[in-house]
Amino acid sequence: MKLIAEKRSRTDKYDVLRFVRNNGSCTDALMPRQGILPHDLVHYVVESALPLRHGFLSLLARGADAQFVMESVHDKSNPHVQTEAVQAEAIVEGLQAQLWSGAFDEAAFLAGAAAACAARNKPPFDFSQLAMNVKEMLYDRALALHEQWHAAPYYSTLSLEFNPQPV
Repeated sequence: MKLIAEKRSRTDKYDVLRFVRNNGSCTDALMPRQGILPHDLVHYVVESALPLRHGFLSLLARGADAQFVMESVHDKSNPHVQTEAVQAEAIVEGLQAQLWSGAFDEAAFLAGAAAACAARNKPPFDFSQLAMNVKEMLYDRALALHEQWHAAPYYSTLSLEFNPQPV
């Protein structure tokens, strides 16, 4: 699936992220400007690095509508949301907190992601199963994508390729 981030004018409060599936169909979402990497682009960093089959982007790649997935995954009272969708959202939230702080604290990141899963009655993602440096694979990649997005001029696009994990 191709993600096409469209940076609008200097005065817009939102940019747009279009998700173009391999079959040509698409859905899109507004991305509020917030000073750090936009939330849905943080999803790209997280879901490109971790073996999640049912995260936000994977659900979109398989045909779900962006608005529907956003509403269902963010609804803490919805018990039918896939565990991995909640884990992906929790990891994104934890990574955003680290981006806002301006430094990476792995213990705080893991605790924040675990707490967000617990608030939705789901188990946290098990990072111990992976042989990876969490800071390098998530935080540093998010900073690099933020720099790339921040440097993009207004009225331009940034294209990214997302390959969902097989189901």
